[in-house]
This record gives sequence, structure tokens and C-alpha cells, in this order.
Amino acid sequence: MRSDTLNLAMDYGAMMESCGAYIATVKPILQGPEAASAFVRPLLEAATNGNVQEGMMVILLDTKRRAMSVPALTAIGTLDSSPAHPREVFRAAVQASAAAVILAHNHPSGDPTPSSEDLLVTRRLIEAGKILGIPVLDHLIIGKARKSQPGYVSLREKNLVAFD
Repeated sequence: MRSDTLNLAMDYGAMMESCGAYIATVKPILQGPEAASAFVRPLLEAATNGNVQEGMMVILLDTKRRAMSVPALTAIGTLDSSPAHPREVFRAAVQASAAAVILAHNHPSGDPTPSSEDLLVTRRLIEAGKILGIPVLDHLIIGKARKSQPGYVSLREKNLVAFD
């Protein structure tokens, strides 16, 4: 393993430990997409080697919409795609008895504009969540912040997918 890759892996491990300790102590309430985006962005960047590939994370929430644990990394993909199968996406949520989830994935290009595939996958995951009794509250696409945009797109906020 190259030295910079090893350092990145060690940094990611340390970040995950710190995040776990923070969640156990603070139990952050993620009210709205801005808070959820700020919460998951650094973890997603670390997990995807600085956004060189797509990754999908799931934020597990309790009944009061507090984060239950470190967001679960459910898929790592390529430069422009990430497999998001309901089995992997909901595995951690079922094991933790999560009341709801927020999905988040990055676009390495930096442009958080959702693709037609993003919308299709989100609809599929919403339906799977309904069957399991674990609602998907939102799907955030994380990109780079610019003066004209916050660096993420909330599919719920933009009303691009029916969550209810």
C-alpha cells in the first residue's frame, strides 16, 4: 500500500472513531438537509479517497431524528457510478432498528445535479424502505460548494422524488 493511501486510510479510521464518540456523546439531531450534509460530507470525502470515486452512505436515525451511529458506508463505486442495492443500503438500518434513514452520495465531478439514475435508484430505495417500515427521509447528493449553491442537492427539498 502506498504511503499516501495508508495515511488516508488511517485518517479515515481516526475520523470514524471521532465521529462515533461525538455521536455517542451529543446525539446530533439532523434537522434539514444542510445539517445532514455538513454531518456526512467529511466522512464521505474520506471514504471515497477525497471524492475520486462515488460512494453511498446511510445516516441511521432514531425516532427523534437523532443520528444513531456513524453513517454506514454501503457502496463504493467508480468515477461516475455507485451500486446502491436495497440489501446493502438497509442492512445497517435493520440491524440497528433505525426509525428512518437519510441517504447521501457524492458526485466526484463536484456537480451535485441529480442524474436520471440517481432519481431511479432513490425511488427504488424509497419503496424498499416502505416495505421494511424504515422511511427514507431524504437523499442528498454531495458536490462542491460554490457561491451560487451550497454544494449539495436535497431530492426532498427540490421535490424531485415523492418520499411519502
